[in-house]
Amino acid sequence: MTGIYRDQLRHVFFPYLETKVENLISKGHHLIYYTTSETAYKVIINKEIWMRHTSMMNDYSEVSHGYDCLLGAYRSKSGDRLKRAIDKHHPNLSDEAAGRFDDWWHKIKTETYIACLSEHSNQAHKDGRLSMWRAYGGKAGVALVVKPTPLFLPTKRVGLEAGAVAYWTQAQLEREFRKVAERIEDNADYVRSMNREYMTDIIFRMFRFAVLCIKHPGFTEEQEWRILASPWMYDSSLLTQDIEVISGIPQIVQKLSLDISDTDVTGANITDFLARIIIGPCSNSDTIYMTFHELLQKHNFPEPEKLIHDSKIPLRV
Repeated sequence: MTGIYRDQLRHVFFPYLETKVENLISKGHHLIYYTTSETAYKVIINKEIWMRHTSMMNDYSEVSHGYDCLLGAYRSKSGDRLKRAIDKHHPNLSDEAAGRFDDWWHKIKTETYIACLSEHSNQAHKDGRLSMWRAYGGKAGVALVVKPTPLFLPTKRVGLEAGAVAYWTQAQLEREFRKVAERIEDNADYVRSMNREYMTDIIFRMFRFAVLCIKHPGFTEEQEWRILASPWMYDSSLLTQDIEVISGIPQIVQKLSLDISDTDVTGANITDFLARIIIGPCSNSDTIYMTFHELLQKHNFPEPEKLIHDSKIPLRV
């Protein structure tokens, strides 16, 4: 990748993410948050997104599928090659990183919070995707289309990470391991320049990304991107923990603030972040349109009529 998106660490250790970010930016795609009109209303008035626990995701195999892929791939021939590439520059570091992951696995599984977005192509920019309205829109769906750039600009760390979901089997993760091994070999000077602790953390993050961002191939159509938070590991001033009742279930959530003035994350303020609002197929679209128009005016969004679009997909809800 070129320009502000070129990142050698991502290039060497996260090849899949590098490709996904490059494609997202080069194609001019956005990210989209499919939800209910009630939730979209709360996002705008509170200037925050709720990050939910992994156990509350639609995929009941959340995290466990990624863990099974990781365990199998790490024990494979591809895993052995990756270990050799790592240990050539930092002897026994692969075992050290794996040990750290094992020590923290329970907390990764039980104390990780996720906000889910979907890649939004130019073809879907007008009306959104029918399958996503069916899955997430309910009887009064609204989607918030956001600009992806702030998630990948080189800024100071804010305790959050963004990643593209990979809809992989173990064999596909093994291919990624081989690619990482090759890039470690091709970038030997860069890898040697890392101190041992930093390198251990990077390998640990690779494993963490695998379990949190690998899903069953059956979910491929979602084209999901994730914002990840592990407050016990990476502290963030942008997160506030609270208890909310969602669909009748009381649960702990992390509230991610979108009211940001910090220059290190310029462009993430909600008035700059929001590119479009799509009102999904529903019987009350006119009422929802007028309400959101008034809401955007009240919260100082310029030209709200240019932000709001009524999807005309003829879906009976």
